Order: sequence, then C-alpha cells, then structure tokens
Amino acid sequence: MTPNKNVLHHAAEGTSRRRFVASAVACALPTLAFPARAQAWPKGPIRVVVPHPAGGPADQIARIAANGIAQSLGATLVVDNRPGGGGMLGAQAVAQAKPDGETLLVNASVHVTYPALFKQVAFDVIKDFTPITQLTRVPMLLVINPQLPVNDVKGLIAYAKANPGKLSFGSSGNAGAAHLAGELFKQLTGADMVHVPYRGAAPALTDLIGGQIQVMFDPASSSMQHIRSGKLRALAVTSPARMALVPDLPTMIEAGLPGYVLTNWYGLWAPKDTPAATVQRIYAAAAQSLKTSEIQAQIRPTGAEVVASTPEEFARFVVAEKDMWAQIVVKSGAKLD
Repeated sequence: MTPNKNVLHHAAEGTSRRRFVASAVACALPTLAFPARAQAWPKGPIRVVVPHPAGGPADQIARIAANGIAQSLGATLVVDNRPGGGGMLGAQAVAQAKPDGETLLVNASVHVTYPALFKQVAFDVIKDFTPITQLTRVPMLLVINPQLPVNDVKGLIAYAKANPGKLSFGSSGNAGAAHLAGELFKQLTGADMVHVPYRGAAPALTDLIGGQIQVMFDPASSSMQHIRSGKLRALAVTSPARMALVPDLPTMIEAGLPGYVLTNWYGLWAPKDTPAATVQRIYAAAAQSLKTSEIQAQIRPTGAEVVASTPEEFARFVVAEKDMWAQIVVKSGAKLD
C-alpha cells in the first residue's frame, strides 16, 4: 500500500517542529545556567584587610575571627595587613574595593574617630561601608599605683580634685582608646590630671609601677599580671557590665561615676553596596564561630569579650560610637602624633 502523501508531509512537519523545539531548549540551557554560576560565592579567597601591623591586637582578633569564619563557610580567608595613616590607608582600600563580599575590613573603634582626628578623610566611615558585625569589645581597667592613697573610684575623684594637676595618667599614645578613656574621666568628674603619652602600653605600665605616673586605663590582657602581683591596684572596669575575668571588680557606673561606659572594640565591615544575602552569610558564619568554646578560648587571653551583634545592631552602634568619640576628641583637643 502506497503511503498517503499528506500523512508523510504532516509526519515530516511534526519531526521538524520537535527538532526545532529541542534545538531551542538546548540553546537556552547554557543561558539559564549562567545566573546560577554568577551567583556562586565566594569565587576565590576572601581578603580580610587589617589596617594595623601584624602581631598587634587588631591583627590577633582578625586572624582568630577569619579562621572561624573560614571553617564555617568552607572558604579561604587571607589576612592582609595594611598599616599606615593611623589605619586609614587600609580602610580606604576596602572602601574602594569591589562590593562582592571578597574584600572585608577588620578595624578597631579608631575607625569611627577618623573624622574627628583628621581634617581630610578620603572616605565616609559610615556611608562607604556595610556593617556586618561587632566582633568583640575590649573593656579597660582603671588601674593606679598602689602607693596612691585611694581605694576606689570616688576616692580617686576626691584626691584628684584636692590635688589639681598633680596626678598624671599614662596611655599607649595620643588619641588612642586609653588616652580618650582618661579624657572622658576628666570630663565627667572635673578632675585635673596631666596626660603622658607613651609609645605603647608596656613603657607606660613600667612607669605606672615605678610611680612616675599614677593612673592608667589599660586592657586586662596587659595589666592583670601586675594586679595579681600587687604592683597595681584596679579600681573599676569601663564596660557596661562586669568582666568575667574579674567579676569582683565593679563597673565605673557601679563605682560611682554615672554615664561612664567606654570600651575599645573590633568590627567587621564590607564595602558599601555589598549584597545583603552575602552580608548575611558572612555574619551568620562569624556569629556561629565566635560563639564556639574553641574560638572564645582563643579570644579570652586578648582581654576581649565576644559580641557578635547583627548587621542592624552594629549599624546603630557604629553611628552612636562615632558621635560619642567625636565629643570626647573635640572637648579634649586630642590629636594624633
């Protein structure tokens, strides 16, 4: 039987259509796959810029945090120390980096003091960065030479007022956290004390023990050994709550100085316009790792306390801290060396 020509024609036409559809789908598949590949993150190692020298407190916190985040993400994080300009050079590099979540910044509270300390800052410390989390805070201890005839904060205030200009307080350098902690003490109490800046905390502590200066605000990591040996006397801690390391030591507020809360701290930022989903992944990894006993055991010797705030909490905190530090700087006239 001879096949019907119309049937053959329709069969061929149907086959042709199926080939066309199959071809169209095959051509479309690579296009549909590209967005999935473009969204893969991270594409390579994540660079964590630390605008301070290797081996310092900021570097220690950054490396501990980076290791924890790397384990949580299953990614590679590389710490890149870029000191200079009081920390501004490294911060500027991050502000100008591509907002892809592969360049991050770990900086201390000095980050929010740049506008108050420098006439020209090449970036906006708030608007040019995306806050991820406050990693830690570092309370300071108010310590004195034990020969000073005072036993508490109220006694120190009374002694300072009775002996204007006779007490000296040391710090690790002009306009640093320890210096500004002393300036805030003066501003809230009206005490007249002379600031003596040193090149680092170690020589300042040496002179405090020796009696060349009488007062200092210093992290527990460097002063605790001298407190335990009796070479220094601790009066209070500057954090809003007592420290687990020295639970019997009152806060400045508990010791009789209302409104006194000041801590150094370390935060994690990305460049502005970093995708919210990427920021959330980094925050989740940071928070997860910071709350582990392993990471906390590494952080504890630095005198820091884990915070791990949300991006929203950290954003509000940074704005408030910028205003607070600026007021201290302006009122004291503090200047960097």
